[in-house]
Amino acid sequence: MGSFVLRRILYAIPALIAVSLISFLVIAVPPGDYVDRLAETNAAKGDIMPIAEQEALRQAYGLDQPLMVQYWNWISAVVARGDFGYSFSYNLPVKDVIWPRLGLTVVLSIASLLFIWVAAIPVGIYSAVRRYSAGDYLFTFLGFLGLAIPNFLLALAAMYIAFAWFGHNVGGLFSPEFVEAPWSWARVLDLLNHLWLPMIVLGTAGTASVIRVIRANLLDELHKPYVTAARAKGMGEFGLLMKYPVRHALNPFVSGQNDIFVDIVSGGTIVAIVMGLQTTGPILLEALRTQDMYMAASFILMLSVLVVIGTLLSDVLLAWLDPRIRHQQG
Repeated sequence: MGSFVLRRILYAIPALIAVSLISFLVIAVPPGDYVDRLAETNAAKGDIMPIAEQEALRQAYGLDQPLMVQYWNWISAVVARGDFGYSFSYNLPVKDVIWPRLGLTVVLSIASLLFIWVAAIPVGIYSAVRRYSAGDYLFTFLGFLGLAIPNFLLALAAMYIAFAWFGHNVGGLFSPEFVEAPWSWARVLDLLNHLWLPMIVLGTAGTASVIRVIRANLLDELHKPYVTAARAKGMGEFGLLMKYPVRHALNPFVSGQNDIFVDIVSGGTIVAIVMGLQTTGPILLEALRTQDMYMAASFILMLSVLVVIGTLLSDVLLAWLDPRIRHQQG
C-alpha cells in the first residue's frame, strides 16, 4: 500500500506543475492586464489615468516583464516561501486573502461530501433490496428531482423556506457579528448553525447521483452466484449483504467520489454568490474578471491541489477496498 500511495503522489507532481503553468497563462495571455482594467474603471468615472502612471504601475507590479519570467517569479516564490504574490485588487498579499476562504471552502466541501454519504448509501441499499417498493419509487423520484433542479435554484428555494418558515438567517456562513471576528467556540458554533443549509444545497445533486449508482451496482451483485451460495450456507441476510454485495457495489461509488468532490469544490461558485458564502468562488470570479492574475492563479492552483488530494484519497480508499487494484497497478 505504501508504494501505491507513493506512486500516486509522484504522479501528482507533474500534474500540479502543468496546472499551475496553464492557469497562469490562461489568465495572463488574453489582451490587457489589471492596469488596463483599472484605467477603464477610472475612465468610466471620468478620471483619466495618464499613460506614464499606467506604465509605472505595470513596473511596480512586475507586469512589464515577459510572461514566463512572471510565471517563474510567482511559482518559485510559492514553492520556496509559500508567497503567492500580491493582490492588486485588495492591496494585500494573496495568502492573507486566500487562506480564510480556502479553509471555509474545504470545510463546506467535506461537510457536503459527508452529507452525501450519510444520505445516499443507506437509501441506495434500501432501494436495491426493496426494488419496486413504494419507498424505492419515492427515492427514485426524489433522485431525478435532485438531478433536474439546478443548485442555484435550489439555493433560492432553500433560503426562502429557511427564512420564511423557520426565521433562519440565510446570508453567508456567519452571522454579521462573527464575519470578521477571531476564531472562538462561539464563532465555530455560529458556523455550524449556518453550514447545514449550503451543505444540503451542494450535496443534493451528488446524493441523487450516488443513490442511483449504488442501487444499480447492488442490484447486479445481489443476483450473482456467490450470494446464492452464501445464503444457502445459512448466512444471515444482513451479514451477507454487508460482507459481500455491498462491499463489491461500493467500488464504482468510491471511484466516483473524486468527481463529486471536484463538482462541489469547483461548481459551487454560483451557489456561493446566491447565498453570500465566504468561500473561494466569488473572489475567484472577481479576480478573473479584473485580471488580478496572482490572486486568480493562486486560487486555481490551490483548488487543483484539493482535487489532487481528493483523487489520491479516492485511489487509496479504492485500493484498500479492493486489493486487486493495487496489485494490478503494481
